[in-house]
Amino acid sequence: MCLICGSVGCGRYREGHAIGHWKETEHCYSLELETQRVWDYAGDNYVHRLIQSKTDGKLVELNHHCVRHYDGLSESTGHNDSLGDEVEYIKNEYNELLTSQLESQKKYFESLLQEAEEDTERESSLAIEKALNENPKLLKLQKKLDKGIEQKRFLDEINDNLLRNQSIWESKIEDTEEREKKLLLVKDKRIEELEKQLQSMMAYLETQNSEQHSATSDEPTDSNSEVVVAEKSCESGGRGTKKAKSRRKKK
Repeated sequence: MCLICGSVGCGRYREGHAIGHWKETEHCYSLELETQRVWDYAGDNYVHRLIQSKTDGKLVELNHHCVRHYDGLSESTGHNDSLGDEVEYIKNEYNELLTSQLESQKKYFESLLQEAEEDTERESSLAIEKALNENPKLLKLQKKLDKGIEQKRFLDEINDNLLRNQSIWESKIEDTEEREKKLLLVKDKRIEELEKQLQSMMAYLETQNSEQHSATSDEPTDSNSEVVVAEKSCESGGRGTKKAKSRRKKK
């Protein structure tokens, strides 16, 4: 009898139902109803044949004789406690065994499910390919669809690159604007300093011009007198020449 699903059949040495069940389901633990022993098809040996006695700590074999011995000694309290502990130990071991087998069964059925999905997908692909080969219009549409998908993938890649480049150029533009702002501040400050220097220079030149003008305004009196004297001498000279000419005419 299978310890996992409870399937009942002949042993491996008769019609081989148990081993066939193991190959199909990977349920490796089978209970022999006659001997009450468990056969492990994966390990190819018996399991749970040895248990540890709490009375002396030795390992003893558990078989149908032990079970019958347990029935015959049920009236003894000490033996009942010892065998009860042994049965509890066996029960715990069986639970652990059952848990591990359930986990292996989970993996087994998951693998079957995955294989079924792969087979379904493969059959679907073959059916589509067959339909396309039999119908030229479908084949043409499929080619257009494949081409459209490829173009979409290409455009998506270009779009992603453009978005990345956009972020890069935006960062560069921000840096350039920041540098230009700093340069404008430096230029404005320099222009302000130059304007102050120019104002100082203009004030200095105006002061120099005013001083020179005041110095030259005091000198024209002597030059004017010289001009008057020169004019008078010219007039007297002119008169002398006129008198000499008149005298010559009279002679």
